[in-house]
Amino acid sequence: MYTFLYRKVITIGVVFALLTFLAAPGKSRAFDLDLIEPGQLSQTLSDWTILDARPEKEWRNGHIPGAVSFCWEDYTRTDEKGIPYRTLPPPQLAEALGKVGIDENTPVVVYGDADTSWGGEGWACWVFAWIGHQGRVRLLNGGIQSWAGNGLSVNTGDENVNKSTPVYHYHVQPSIDIKADKIRSNPRAYQLVDTRSMLEWIKGRIPGAVHISWEHFFNGKNRHPIGRNELRSLLMKSDINPDTTVVYYCTGGIRSGYAWLVHTLAGLPEAINYEGGMAEWEKNTPEL
Repeated sequence: MYTFLYRKVITIGVVFALLTFLAAPGKSRAFDLDLIEPGQLSQTLSDWTILDARPEKEWRNGHIPGAVSFCWEDYTRTDEKGIPYRTLPPPQLAEALGKVGIDENTPVVVYGDADTSWGGEGWACWVFAWIGHQGRVRLLNGGIQSWAGNGLSVNTGDENVNKSTPVYHYHVQPSIDIKADKIRSNPRAYQLVDTRSMLEWIKGRIPGAVHISWEHFFNGKNRHPIGRNELRSLLMKSDINPDTTVVYYCTGGIRSGYAWLVHTLAGLPEAINYEGGMAEWEKNTPEL
């Protein structure tokens, strides 16, 4: 009898502890992110809201049927401190998502291309993780080139957007973003990877960072994300431990968002996208 009661108390305690952990502020919720192949998407188009991460001009010239334009340029702004490329604040972002028919449970597919999206597909996936999206998020493997290369149709011009405007209930996940003050207060605590070009790196970077261009995070003409083993090798070559948290940054979180995406798809320990990037760092640190 006493043994049974003891086990029951322990079980209740474990469940309570787990629920407390999941509900604690700052803890990342489960984020359902994966790749989807063109053939699979073509057979399930109606199951998804599809977001085109390229500039709107490219979307108009040809996009996956039903896709909505979702370029980073339209969902960022210069903030009150004069720092450009900042992601819209959560209330505005949630309102914008609602206007294209997305709530927190909507299944989403994001795609870019091998040129003009500039890593925006990765930034978009990071945005959904950051805002606490509960639905599935998929990256189209190979982007629009892979879609067209498989003989699948594209539309031009406008689309009939879902007329409903659901309320997006956001739950910001602060653990996958970081602020300049936190890095500056304890720089040795973070593994910093600068994903910009070599020229940008030479002109100035965050002290202690290593340089790995975001272009090393994909392979092939259709920009397929590198896999787990390739990513581990890439990081280790720059003395980055792939088994502990890595902070990626660029100018304003777009290219580093792509690196975050590849890191997350690879199933490595949680990565952080320093969304403020060098734009914020330089604004607050004149001398690099």
